[in-house]
Amino acid sequence: MFELIQTRSGAWGIRSQRYQEVCHPGAGPAAEARALYVEGLQLPARLAVAKERLVIWDIGLGGAANAMAAIHAVKEMSGRLQVVSFDWTMDGLAYALEHADALGYFGDFAPHARSFCMTGRLELAFGGAELLWEAVLGDFAARIRNPGLSMGPSPDLIFFDPHSPSANPEMWTLPLFEALHRRLDPARPASLATYSRSTAPRVSMLLAGFYVGKGGATGFKEETTLASTDLGLLRDPLGSRWLARARRSGAAEPWTSPPYRDQPLSDKRWEQLRAHPQFQDQPAP
Repeated sequence: MFELIQTRSGAWGIRSQRYQEVCHPGAGPAAEARALYVEGLQLPARLAVAKERLVIWDIGLGGAANAMAAIHAVKEMSGRLQVVSFDWTMDGLAYALEHADALGYFGDFAPHARSFCMTGRLELAFGGAELLWEAVLGDFAARIRNPGLSMGPSPDLIFFDPHSPSANPEMWTLPLFEALHRRLDPARPASLATYSRSTAPRVSMLLAGFYVGKGGATGFKEETTLASTDLGLLRDPLGSRWLARARRSGAAEPWTSPPYRDQPLSDKRWEQLRAHPQFQDQPAP
């Protein structure tokens, strides 16, 4: 199901044979996870001011590069961190642990990651931090849209790292982002980071109720995406120039149901997008 492959940066990564994609194909797993999720979401700063346990939803556990980046970033800090990792199975993590030396991002945490891989749960005090790491396995897209199924505590930070829209479209639809937004605690500002900068997913996040902005570069990607329930947490919100490009784009209409195909914005979606609070003080595109 997986194979080890050298990325363009020279670092080793994992290729999913099911999805025909390399995870973190540019800078490699450790560097991309650190830049996109740890630095992009300002994880250490958020933990430093958290009054209670800081909760991360790690959507797309895979080989656990993102979870490892978070854990390594805070292990010398004081605070309580809870990571809830979602994926179909633990197979990606098991494969990564078989190749831990080549991948390099587990470090001295590898024995603990092996314990987590076996049981789906880990409680640990290390350095100045306390960690609770839990796995929720199965179909995330179906689970989050079913209000009768628990997703765990509402997150403060979301690592949104499923396979790409072309390989895994069900994870990039408007209904999924609407369901995700409904699961968030309105009294607990949440921020999301993802590697995609595609127009349709950004439109879907906006129409689902998020504020959306540009994220920083990661390896060979010049730009990523950040979203939040609090506009003040975005350093570079999308503005009128992006709106104009979205209006002209041939691939901006949110996906809602199969068959998924790229289309320009419908008049209905354009009016909804233009009415978003994020753009109310923006000049008309």
